[in-house]
Amino acid sequence: MIKNIIFDMGNVLLDYDPEVSLRHYLEKEEDRAVIRRELFGGPEWKLGDKGDITPEEQFERIAARIPKHLHEALQSCIDHWDMCMLPIPGAREFCDYVRAKGYGVYVLSNADYKFYRYFPNFKPFEFFDGIVVSSDIHVIKPAAEIYEYILEKYALVPEECLFIDDREENVKAAQDVGIQGCVFQMNYEEIRERFGL
Repeated sequence: MIKNIIFDMGNVLLDYDPEVSLRHYLEKEEDRAVIRRELFGGPEWKLGDKGDITPEEQFERIAARIPKHLHEALQSCIDHWDMCMLPIPGAREFCDYVRAKGYGVYVLSNADYKFYRYFPNFKPFEFFDGIVVSSDIHVIKPAAEIYEYILEKYALVPEECLFIDDREENVKAAQDVGIQGCVFQMNYEEIRERFGL
């Protein structure tokens, strides 16, 4: 029996779309391609999610790999990439629905320190029964330790939890520690019906 809903954040609650900042700060597609590859697709992005690198270190490492004329745009994208983080349609309503039905509501997110800046625009932290951010504990999904951490921290029974994430590998990792899982595909109503919420 499901008693708790654990939400991923990016592309489940908020729309993570790097193209928004890329289009905002860079006019040419060839320049966007460089920042897309080196910032959003580079190793420093995951290091940020793990809390293992500062924004200054992130800039320095990436700047060393790209042309100097892109340094200003790189800095802007590092500082303001979260301009894209707007609520997914139906996400707030679904959170309100499961809260009203008496389910525990949690967030488990791979995210850097900026999480605490933009996430309150979705819901106040107090709305949730618990929040685990990867950069705070230096572990990222799909490592088993991050799922075990949220279960232990909030004394949750795995089989009583439903984890919703947009990435199949993250859902599979949750299932491997006994949590029920669902890959999110912009389908909150379908999830509600499928799991009898």
